[in-house]
Amino acid sequence: MCSIFGIFGLEAGDDLQALRRQALDLSQRQRHRGPDWSGVYIDDGAILVHERLAIVDPAGGSQPLRSAQGDLALAVNGEIYNHRELKRELKQSYEFLTGSDCEVINALYREHEPASFLNRLNGIFAFALWDKAKGRVLIARDTMGVCPLYWGHDREGRLCVASEMKAISGLCTDVAQFPPGHWYDSATGELTRYYERPWRQYDAVAGVVVDTQELREAFERAVHRQLMTDVPYGVLLSGGLDSSLVTAVAARYARHRIEEDDQSEAWWPRLHSFAIGLKGSPDLAAAEVAAKALDTVHHGFEY
Repeated sequence: MCSIFGIFGLEAGDDLQALRRQALDLSQRQRHRGPDWSGVYIDDGAILVHERLAIVDPAGGSQPLRSAQGDLALAVNGEIYNHRELKRELKQSYEFLTGSDCEVINALYREHEPASFLNRLNGIFAFALWDKAKGRVLIARDTMGVCPLYWGHDREGRLCVASEMKAISGLCTDVAQFPPGHWYDSATGELTRYYERPWRQYDAVAGVVVDTQELREAFERAVHRQLMTDVPYGVLLSGGLDSSLVTAVAARYARHRIEEDDQSEAWWPRLHSFAIGLKGSPDLAAAEVAAKALDTVHHGFEY
């Protein structure tokens, strides 16, 4: 969980240092989302601020992420689970400056228009990408809206974005949620839906036979790929069906590092699970039963 903040459409005569201080102050309202690092990018057209929770490449993946030429600046809240596959598929050489999973977005932008590469991102994300050479900003949000994003305009008409509404509510005269599965291009001024799936229509799924084995395999792959991390992780376990299934699959893969194709040992060979509830609550009791059955290192908390 990180946060992004951006102001775009700066003009000659704007007090850049005053705007920088304002951007940093407003971004601090989101600091609880990213306590590990606060980074800022500024030029004569844009300001980007990022509050980081370090998960992948903790030492070198600080944001905003710059291109080697200095013309691209990217702030992302999210994770790109298939970043290694996307890097291998690049047709042009790109000089990666970090090990961040999100830096691949800069490389994809070099090769493709957003409409073609956004659907290739397997992950959760909300990002703002500034192209200094073109004076262009691209804003996008993941398909289901897992990562929050809000946008609006200040009194001077500058475009503002933030992970949480409170960061721009006093700055902007209009504030709205950025819609999931969409991208915005300042070059055209258009907001475009990039995520379209046929199963949104009943006719596309009517009569489809449920394949339970295929469903199970897809579920296990989804849990496996989302264990991608360079830091220890845990699971929230309530003892119910959903969290118990996720925990069961995660525990199976916990001994090895997903980022290294399960070829190296993980820092914590046993999965840690966590449960929170009122004293005597059935969830706490059920979580303990599930944790014992799944052999996790369990932590129960009462409030």
